[in-house]
Amino acid sequence: QVRLEESGEGSVQPGGSLRLSCETSGFPLDYYAIGWFRQAPGKEREGVSCISSSGGSTYYADSTKGRFTISRDDAKNTVYLQMNSLKPEDTAVYYCVAKATTAQAVDAMPLLLYDYDYWGQGTEVTVSS
Repeated sequence: QVRLEESGEGSVQPGGSLRLSCETSGFPLDYYAIGWFRQAPGKEREGVSCISSSGGSTYYADSTKGRFTISRDDAKNTVYLQMNSLKPEDTAVYYCVAKATTAQAVDAMPLLLYDYDYWGQGTEVTVSS
C-alpha cells in the first residue's frame, strides 16, 4: 500500500523554523522525484521545492530560495523540508508528492505539481506573530 505521510506541522513566529518530513512506503523511493507544494486559502497551488530521484539536483521556488532546504534519506524512505526564516506568506497547507521520473529537479517540479503519482494528506504551517 502506497503511503506518503507528512509531519512537522506547527505554528511559529516570523523568523522561526520548522522541519517537515515526508515518510513514504509502498513504492521504491529511489525511482521517484519527491516534491513539496503548498496551498493557502484562496491562492493557487505553488511548487515549493523538489529533489530528483537520484538526489543529485534540487529545485526551489524563488519565494523559498535561500530559506528552505530539501533533502532525502532513501534508507529511511523519508524526504525532509527544512524551513528557516519563515514569513507570514509561508502560511499554507504543505503537501508531499511523488513522481516516477529521472528528470532533473527543475524539470520534475511541473510534473510533481500537476501530474504526480502519489500524494500525502498535507500538513499545516502557520507563521504569525
